[in-house]
Amino acid sequence: MWNPRIIVITGSSGKTTLLHLVESQLGNIAKYSHEANSSFGIPFNILDIHRKDFTLIEWPIIFLMPLFNIFKPIPKENIYVVEADCDRPNEGNFLSKLLKPEVTLWTNVSRTHSMNFEPLIKKEGFKSIEETIASEFGYFAQKTKSLVILNNDSDLIMGQIGRISSKIKKVSAESSVKEYKITLKGTEFDTTKGNFRFPYLLPKETSTSILMCLGLVEYLGMDMNKGFSGFILPPGRNSFFKGIKETVLVDSSYNANLDSMKAIINMFARIDASNKWTILGDMIEQGSFEKEEHEKLAEFVAKNNFDRIILMGPRITEYTYPRLKDLSPDDIVIEHFINPKEVLEYLTKNIKGGEIILFKGARFLEGIVEDLLLDKKEAAYLARREKIWEMRRRKWGL
Repeated sequence: MWNPRIIVITGSSGKTTLLHLVESQLGNIAKYSHEANSSFGIPFNILDIHRKDFTLIEWPIIFLMPLFNIFKPIPKENIYVVEADCDRPNEGNFLSKLLKPEVTLWTNVSRTHSMNFEPLIKKEGFKSIEETIASEFGYFAQKTKSLVILNNDSDLIMGQIGRISSKIKKVSAESSVKEYKITLKGTEFDTTKGNFRFPYLLPKETSTSILMCLGLVEYLGMDMNKGFSGFILPPGRNSFFKGIKETVLVDSSYNANLDSMKAIINMFARIDASNKWTILGDMIEQGSFEKEEHEKLAEFVAKNNFDRIILMGPRITEYTYPRLKDLSPDDIVIEHFINPKEVLEYLTKNIKGGEIILFKGARFLEGIVEDLLLDKKEAAYLARREKIWEMRRRKWGL
């Protein structure tokens, strides 16, 4: 029977990047729940069942796999690092009981999958949708046996601290980060814990994950790998590629809620470069908060001086575009489209050469990036490479 020490990484965003940061420190002494963070995915991962295409034809094989996997040797790793999400009510409660973590790292709380939690506001007496979501993530902290490392800068997380009976370690990027620098060559974080450099584009909020990782390494009694050598940025999280006509494509297309949108837009705005274009897609699963969140996005985007802003999707067109037009200077080019094929055609026609283009949001933006790559082989490093996503992109003409 495999009985590893379990480390849970949870929160509304930044979980996968933190998982990869932890992996760069722990290496092969731990097993990691790559591409599995749900009440379905994590049990599959524990049973060494891995979905490849995400199509229906896989399910008969999946049901049979446990019969074969029982003959596999028990994993040699004595630590299991698990990324755990809360897409719906009771998922945090279920997974925390299943995993019984020794350590939990809790990154943040924001309006993700809001439509699933809306009914609980009145039913359970919560004051806001954010509080409802925080309460669900709080089960991981509540069920943790030894140490909870949490983001002290989040009032929503701190509001759940009374549920925690284990030791607590608070990290604060606001008080620990002295300087944040970013260029197209990489990112530098100068903190009270040391100076950390990465050959990737990382938002300032990543500093919280770095500090959490340091806290975990300290708890485990390991030597710190200050260079984070071996860290690989997950697909769709600000990877940058050479595009057609000497463009630079910044792919942050994996997911989108208002907080993650703001973090990446702020990161992009700080890069010292000319001719910056930003392409933003819908924020989905926002429920009745859909209009409010997309209008807030307009107000934030308007504060940044981009050369061209391209919006894609029915929500961002209906709610963000009118507000953004009212707030932006007349010389800023703002376009809006419904589907990714229209955006691709617009870009192909209007790119002159040398632009740096950010992609952030839903509705298959990774498919547009793929079509604009200078080296088509680099498509392997984009998000959503499974067959089901390839089929869906084709339906959109990508």
